[in-house]
Amino acid sequence: MPTHDHSPAHPLATALALSLGAAVALGLSRFSYGLLLPPMRADLGWSYLLAGAMNTFNALGYFLGALATPALMRRLGVWRLLVAGSVLASIFMLLSGLVSDTTVLFLQRVCAGVASAFMFIAGGVLAARLGSMHSRHAGFYIGLYYGGTGFGIALSALLVPAALAAAHEHGAAHAWQWPWLALGIACLLATAIMALPARAIGEAPRTLDAKQRFAWRDFAPSLAGYFMFGVGYIGYMTFVIALLKQQGMTPALITVFYTVLGLAVVASSRIWARMLDRYQGGESLAILNGVLGTVTILPALTSFVPVVFLSGLVFGAVFLSVVASTTALVRHNLPQASWTAGISAYTTVFALGQIVGPIVVGWIADGPAGLERGLIASAIALFIGAALAARQKALATAA
Repeated sequence: MPTHDHSPAHPLATALALSLGAAVALGLSRFSYGLLLPPMRADLGWSYLLAGAMNTFNALGYFLGALATPALMRRLGVWRLLVAGSVLASIFMLLSGLVSDTTVLFLQRVCAGVASAFMFIAGGVLAARLGSMHSRHAGFYIGLYYGGTGFGIALSALLVPAALAAAHEHGAAHAWQWPWLALGIACLLATAIMALPARAIGEAPRTLDAKQRFAWRDFAPSLAGYFMFGVGYIGYMTFVIALLKQQGMTPALITVFYTVLGLAVVASSRIWARMLDRYQGGESLAILNGVLGTVTILPALTSFVPVVFLSGLVFGAVFLSVVASTTALVRHNLPQASWTAGISAYTTVFALGQIVGPIVVGWIADGPAGLERGLIASAIALFIGAALAARQKALATAA
């Protein structure tokens, strides 16, 4: 594909189209599962441990995909990897609507995780490239890309209940299969809308592979804090809908709750941008983990609707900014040649945290204290993450 330097004619429209990559990779492919967990668990007779393991396997796939992405990017180019990942993720989503065997569903979640890693990372590279062409709006365009996850969450909140209702109306044997099919079609449509505008960004010029240095010891507190974020946040996103359903919240209110959470994700990049620019150590990561821990515990303590909605709103407005805070930490403390190595290190520990989180919370939720205790465990993980990240000092070499 071309390696041109001129900017796309409509950079905002291009950034919006590119944000559909994040919508597919995370919003539709991963976070829609929180809505599907209750009907799948009821139909297939799963424990919470088994239901949580579905997201663990998805995170395992993401981890494997993230490891393979740099080599594939060099071989295929960024744009081709983005589109290939998006098409594959769409196909794996559709396949989930055609099977009911637990083992096959687990395999599908692994494959969807691999594909979503390809596209999420490739999309991030293209967003950074678009930002470098428009330095005055770089933060906005990059934030818009990550915020696209929220578009996917909001779309899931609308699609899943509608497809479930239609399936029940038509007496489908496994009503939860229809939402998977609807989500797969939505992913294919998003891919079609995204592909050409994303191609217009062009590739960054290929550079000779220099040995990138990253001293893990220097960043140990924030890496440990980010691992605990991965453990804690994914527990909330996997099980909060099941808890609200268990507490008797109406389907209509659950739809509004998840839509609000998704739209808050879209807005989040603007809310925290100044803080991420200001702090050069682990302060941002610590603050955001602390806020997340506080709102994660709320639905476990009360089913009072305004408090639960506050939890979803604030959670949505914070959790993807934690990802952005580690990118900012790397940018503040490492030379540009080492940024990729630094971001890869944080991506690795984050993926490992996401693998651990759902099975731990699911195992706790199967116990006598139920889902409430599982969410409290998620909150504790986030508070531990905040305490660890607070120990991260800015490096003396920071620019």
